[in-house]
Amino acid sequence: MAPPPRPLPPLLCWALILGALPLIWGGIPIFGGVACPKGGVACAQGGVACPGGCECERSSARCRGGAGRIPRGLPPHLATLSLIRWDLEELPQGSFRHLPMLNLLLLSSGRLRSVGDGAFDGLGLLEYLFIEDSQLGFVSPGALRGLRGLQFLSLANNNLETLPKELLRDLGTLRHLDLRGNPLRCDCALRWLLAWGRARPSPPEGRCRAPLPQLGVALAQLRPQQLQCQRHELRPFQTLPFSSLGAASASLGGQPWVFVAQPELGACALLEWDQLGGRFRAQSVVNGSSPVSCHPVVVGDTLFLVVAQLRGGSWVWRRSGSSFVRHQALGQGRLRRPHAVTSARLGGHLYLGVADSSKGGASTVFRWASGAFYPQQALRPWRRDTHLEFLELGGRAALVACGAARRPQVFLWGAGGFAPHTDIPHVPDVYAAKHFRVEGNVFLCLTRFLGDAKVVMRWEGSMFREVQAVPARGSLVFQPLLLAGRRLVLLGNDFAPSRVLAAGAGGRLEPRQELPAPSPRAFVPVTAARRHFLLATSFKGATQIYAHVTEDIGT
Repeated sequence: MAPPPRPLPPLLCWALILGALPLIWGGIPIFGGVACPKGGVACAQGGVACPGGCECERSSARCRGGAGRIPRGLPPHLATLSLIRWDLEELPQGSFRHLPMLNLLLLSSGRLRSVGDGAFDGLGLLEYLFIEDSQLGFVSPGALRGLRGLQFLSLANNNLETLPKELLRDLGTLRHLDLRGNPLRCDCALRWLLAWGRARPSPPEGRCRAPLPQLGVALAQLRPQQLQCQRHELRPFQTLPFSSLGAASASLGGQPWVFVAQPELGACALLEWDQLGGRFRAQSVVNGSSPVSCHPVVVGDTLFLVVAQLRGGSWVWRRSGSSFVRHQALGQGRLRRPHAVTSARLGGHLYLGVADSSKGGASTVFRWASGAFYPQQALRPWRRDTHLEFLELGGRAALVACGAARRPQVFLWGAGGFAPHTDIPHVPDVYAAKHFRVEGNVFLCLTRFLGDAKVVMRWEGSMFREVQAVPARGSLVFQPLLLAGRRLVLLGNDFAPSRVLAAGAGGRLEPRQELPAPSPRAFVPVTAARRHFLLATSFKGATQIYAHVTEDIGT
């Protein structure tokens, strides 16, 4: 049995319905006129002139596979013109002025990239315009001026992400717009198009390709308020005149407590908001010896501060009145070279993890019990760990350990401790792992010692799989956080501006802006005076504070 004939493309179906083109089969218009040789040599049949590469009838012409400008020598009374695979990269002003009687114009399957202002000047009778299956990525605001009779416009299957608001301003007769097959970015810049569509018999056809919340949504299903018309920025607010390493925050009594580790000053500083001055100030609250982490932990109504030090041992301090007092020694010799501290409540218990980067040391998990932290478990000795990350995977407490020259290892809580479950393949030399959640899925941001990619992984039941690589060099910070209700991921850099990325649907990261943060080692969101700020510690320069600013850019 012979196979059924191929269905006609949408463009050609329209042409048959409108009666503007002769018989079409297999996507190619069939003209009964004469075919002329290519090369620009005109010929005539029955008194009809036709340039090279074209087939002409008295009122229609089809040109295929040519190059250069729009063909000259076509009959001036043409009503229909098809240019298929015609090698044009742009349409300048007045490209069709020599064909004032055109009623239907088709440009398809070419290399067309842009349409300039006034490209269709002189085509006041044009009703149907098809620019399809090309590389069109830019249309000038005045490209369609003068098309006072245009009823149908198809820009399907191109590379258009947006359209200028002025494009359709004077096209009062336009009834249908086809944008299918374009990578449309449905943001505030396209809000005008939705309003335009509501005043027409049918809304514009097409689907959003970005941003992630609108991925795959049809234009006809969008409401104007869904298109973000606010711009979020982080702007420099204050410079603190000291270098810093780590920073961490906790909340107690509705008040944020942000602590900064200052190894060169040998202190842990508390960041406070000065109501009168409208600025932040840093006050030393604990003096020590080369603290690498000042990590606050809240137990009940008491604030504790875990101070991990390179010399003099690590300690837990307790807030008493307006000062801090020593509460307990931590590790009692177990911790040789603490590198990072983290904490989490898992399964109703409070855990504290300290990564030990010494050659012969072992990272340790502590558990809060009877008013103190007690060693729960020592992890993989001789691994020189640089970071531990607590999280929950499939409802079970979990831990990810990272270290130099080894794959990150995932531990799951078992009978009385964390047991090795799996490693994360293909990403050795991971410096740190930070997790976040989107739509119930768990993602890891991995910061690598070597290579030029910071990797985002997603947990898929038994292991992590890569979903995105973010190019970067000279970065030791890849940190997800919530700021002003928005999920952001900060990618710090020692040799270039740091980057702010937004986590969207599916956990995929999209770039938002750059920050001039010098050699950052930690990013911490801070709320003060009903405003949102971002603290960026700096190992080589001054500590920076950025203010979150929202601007309405809608029209």
